[in-house]
This record gives sequence, C-alpha cells and structure tokens, in this order.
Amino acid sequence: MAVSVADVGAICIKVKGREKGRKCIVVDVIDKNFVLVTGPKAVSGVKRRRVNVSHLSPTGEKLDLKRGASDEEVLEALKKHGKEEFMKG
Repeated sequence: MAVSVADVGAICIKVKGREKGRKCIVVDVIDKNFVLVTGPKAVSGVKRRRVNVSHLSPTGEKLDLKRGASDEEVLEALKKHGKEEFMKG
C-alpha cells in the first residue's frame, strides 16, 4: 500500500518553502489541501505548522502515530522505529 501525504504518520520531504529539502512528519489532516506537520524542530529543523499538500513529497515511510500527536510523542516514535538519523539527513 502506498503512503500518501494525507496519512497521519507519513514521513515527507518539503519541496517548497524556506524548509525545502527537510524531512517532516504529518501529525494531522486539516482538509484536502492542508496537513499539520512537525520535524520535530530539534531533529530535522521543521517547525510544527500547516502545510499545503502540494509542498510535500512522501518518502514511502510511515510511523505509527495517533492524530494530533505532540512533538514528544513523535520523537518517541522516531526512536522506537530507529528513524532519528534518517530524519536528520
């Protein structure tokens, strides 16, 4: 099954904006055009913010997160799945 940018927990790369090229994780779906993403900032440099789905490219990776997960919960999931270094690169 393909991972889409509209899936909570999807790891994506920002393809537009000041954080272009950095990895982020979808933590909530706002509507068909916007999602809420986080890096978290301490890991990949992406602040928690609303992003247009056309500015994201899915990596095919996905974390097991609940909708609206906090940065702490995202960090725990990254450590559990061994993806911390992947997010930094």
